[in-house]
Amino acid sequence: MATTAPEISLSQEPGRGFIAFNLLTCSLLWGSSYLFIKLMSGEVSALAIAASRGLLGAVSLSLWSLWRGRNPLPRRMEILPWIMLGTTNGWLPNVLVAYALTQLASGPAAMIQAAGPLVTALIAHLAFSEEKLSRRRFGGILLGMAGVALLIGPRLFEGGGTALSVLAMIGATLSYAAANLYVRTVPAAIGDPARLALGQQMFSGTIATMLTLVILGPMAFLPLGNHLPAMLTLGVVATAIPVTVFMRLIRAAGPTRAAMTGYLVPTVAVIFGVVILHEALELRQVLGGCIILVGVFLVTTAPRRVGAS
Repeated sequence: MATTAPEISLSQEPGRGFIAFNLLTCSLLWGSSYLFIKLMSGEVSALAIAASRGLLGAVSLSLWSLWRGRNPLPRRMEILPWIMLGTTNGWLPNVLVAYALTQLASGPAAMIQAAGPLVTALIAHLAFSEEKLSRRRFGGILLGMAGVALLIGPRLFEGGGTALSVLAMIGATLSYAAANLYVRTVPAAIGDPARLALGQQMFSGTIATMLTLVILGPMAFLPLGNHLPAMLTLGVVATAIPVTVFMRLIRAAGPTRAAMTGYLVPTVAVIFGVVILHEALELRQVLGGCIILVGVFLVTTAPRRVGAS
């Protein structure tokens, strides 16, 4: 039985300007992360990138919290949400994405992740009464899934990708979708966007660092010395800032609308990949990505249908 997500008020819908500004900010900054990861992935391990990204994000947001006169340490009721988000929206997808980008070009990888809004909308339809799918949204889901099937076909592997790298991107997509839905269920008393972003990065960075030290040892961090500008930009500009904005967007506009970042992030990633990294996309990959983006557009721009639970 579907339920109503807490704190949603259809009479106090955020304006289009608010949604557009936050979507564009998240998408531009998150889309640039593919570029910075790609620049480092040849020398720095996926675990070390995820650990450093999380720690830098946590330090940045802790300093921001202190500047605002707030204690950056978690209260008891915040521990579980911070752990959940640190995993589903932090170290786990970060590791999966970093690993995938060691073999996949940034454009196709980003396009696979564009299926995230489709997954989010489908689960939200089952979980929340105010997120019911119309025919337009359902059609968008089917169209988007067809695009994913076209995009990750056998020819993708010929371009350097492997089955594991594709599965890693799909796993990251599912993890992000779970996090988007979870954020909307967090009670208002512990759902401040800045606090959720801080907790996510704190636990993400801590867990990823522990995994790196246990599996690879401290030497795994040494190559970062050759990539400090890219790593600092990834941790602060492409992680801490967009995570905070995204948490705010989910709380205000709901998971389905916030998931429209999946429509815009691939576009930014592809532009950076082609212009800066001189990557080339096959026609089939371009068509698959376009189909995915059309599906996302149909799902996330359809009006809400408030039905009975």
